[in-house]
Amino acid sequence: MSSESGHPIGGETPFEVEYAQRVYRLPPYMFGRINALLYEKRVAGHDVIDLGMGNPSDPPQEFVMEKMCEAVRDERNHGYSKSNGIRNLRREVAGKYLKKYGVRLDPESEVIACLGSKEGFSHMCLALMGPGDTAIVPAPYFPVHTYAVALASGNVIALEVGDSEKFLQNIAYTCEHLYPKPKLLILCYPHNPSTVTVEPEFFVEVVKLAKRYGFMVISDFAYADVAFDGYKPPSFLSAPGASSVGVEFTTMSKGYNMAGWRVGFCAGNAEMIKGLATIKGYYDYGMFQAIQIAAIVALREGDAAVEEQSKIYESRRDVLVDGLTRLGWGVTPPKAGMFVWAKIPEVWMQRMNTMDFAMMLLEKGDVAVSPGSGFGPCGEGYVRMAMVENEERLRQAVRQIGRCLKQEEKELVGTQG
Repeated sequence: MSSESGHPIGGETPFEVEYAQRVYRLPPYMFGRINALLYEKRVAGHDVIDLGMGNPSDPPQEFVMEKMCEAVRDERNHGYSKSNGIRNLRREVAGKYLKKYGVRLDPESEVIACLGSKEGFSHMCLALMGPGDTAIVPAPYFPVHTYAVALASGNVIALEVGDSEKFLQNIAYTCEHLYPKPKLLILCYPHNPSTVTVEPEFFVEVVKLAKRYGFMVISDFAYADVAFDGYKPPSFLSAPGASSVGVEFTTMSKGYNMAGWRVGFCAGNAEMIKGLATIKGYYDYGMFQAIQIAAIVALREGDAAVEEQSKIYESRRDVLVDGLTRLGWGVTPPKAGMFVWAKIPEVWMQRMNTMDFAMMLLEKGDVAVSPGSGFGPCGEGYVRMAMVENEERLRQAVRQIGRCLKQEEKELVGTQG
């Protein structure tokens, strides 16, 4: 019993909620400080340029939104939908794989729709992993690649992803020296956050390793549709034998600008997809059918729009990279994805860690970036900047970063003097 204020009456012990152990096993959320300050500044009226989250700011194509409105008005689309996605949507995904990558998929058993690829990835880990199981993830790592494994009660081994040949060697070494052997290899190319890319031969070697050591593969292919300078991101499933050892997740969030629509897919190994379908069957009733119908039209008629969106990101990349280079930053222009992975200038690395640097840019420069340490220890010394603002806003962000660092430098010199 408690008073209106919620405080216990008569000295009763407050009721305590104890979470499941899987929740306590989650690593600390590294972006909490950034998000809290970002919210405070916006409430106070500051015009913060947010390059922290890869949240597309451009809308979907008009014909996609029109199809969505039409489908919403059809009363037949408002009931529960199949949790694996309607057949025509799965057929369209299979068609895209055949057209773009030369990969043949059975839409009935080798393709499933997800409520965004993040949901599908997390539930796939729940279907595959359990206590004592280990997954290899690339480092620095996209947080869900470790969180989803932890929530499934599995263990994570993070291997540096910068050198692709060394990464493959480290996978083999881990499999040879760890008992029990890793059960799952998680890949992400083009890589988030580091923007590392690979050629098709890389996946050929991955399949060989998977067969040799008996692990499964999940390829997170989130940035399949965003690439620059003529680079074409290869699909894991295009490697011979890939479907016998793994699956690939794709999404319509990036190239199609449908992030809030939550449309993702898993394709490949039929048994792994069956496991995901089993979990999804217990957890959800599928995606709103009107969204699925609009997604079919986007996949069928949106190739030109996706290519144009890549050109927009390429122009933004050039603006951001050129601006940071003029400030004296060491930046390698990414060949794909929505981010610039920028090494903090040495003078600042000697003074503060990545989190404090990012907090300084937000507090005193009104620019939000993601600190590299939020992606694990291998990310220390870097910040990730999302190319989600238009070119003029990106130029303004660079100017504000420059002014912020210049002012801080003056104050430090004055303090030391």
